[in-house]
Amino acid sequence: MPAGQKLKSLRNRRDITVREVEQASRRIADVKGDRRFCISNGWLAQLENGDSEPSIWKLFSLSVIYHANLLDLLLLYNIDVNEKEKYESVADPYLTQLIFQNGNGRCASREELSTTLNASQSSDGCPDHITYGHLGLTDFTMYPMIRPGAQLTIDTSHNRVLMNASRNEYERPVYFIELRGAYACGWCELQGNQLLIIPHPSSPMSVRRFTYPREAEIVGRVVGYSTNCVDDDS
Repeated sequence: MPAGQKLKSLRNRRDITVREVEQASRRIADVKGDRRFCISNGWLAQLENGDSEPSIWKLFSLSVIYHANLLDLLLLYNIDVNEKEKYESVADPYLTQLIFQNGNGRCASREELSTTLNASQSSDGCPDHITYGHLGLTDFTMYPMIRPGAQLTIDTSHNRVLMNASRNEYERPVYFIELRGAYACGWCELQGNQLLIIPHPSSPMSVRRFTYPREAEIVGRVVGYSTNCVDDDS
């Protein structure tokens, strides 16, 4: 059902006319001291017929008059505030960042990841200790093992740096690190209170050093990633 028809159904459920909506919205606008909250009966008719789209101010008035949740009305127009974090990596793909879970607890970007989780994983959601990250398009720290743009699976239950020797680079733990307003991904070493982010030997990046844990904290260990086998020419 189109959004306008759904709004009409809400109005009919409240058993009020378009003129009564106009009168109620005028009272809201008067208290607010802002005419943008006012809804004319002619405009409301256009909205219900699909010939217009509401502003956030008018949608607020409708949510009050119809006793409806404003977030539910936003959903009628394909605006889901729970998807904010999901689209941050789309809006700025050059930054390394976390991809958070949405409000219902499901993995916000599950369909976008090609990594396979533990066999005990439920198809309805992801374990509490699993989250996801996006490796920024300018982050060459783990290149070419993990190329920029990769999607990362992060186990937050492993948030301490392991100092055990690894037999090869693929067994060496890769960590996702919070840098107070930014994120990084790489091998790590602790030297006293200094956390070193170690790049891949073939990477053009240099070792970075941060005071631990004041300037950097371990979010978790990267336990899976999807990455291209070749560089994207673009």
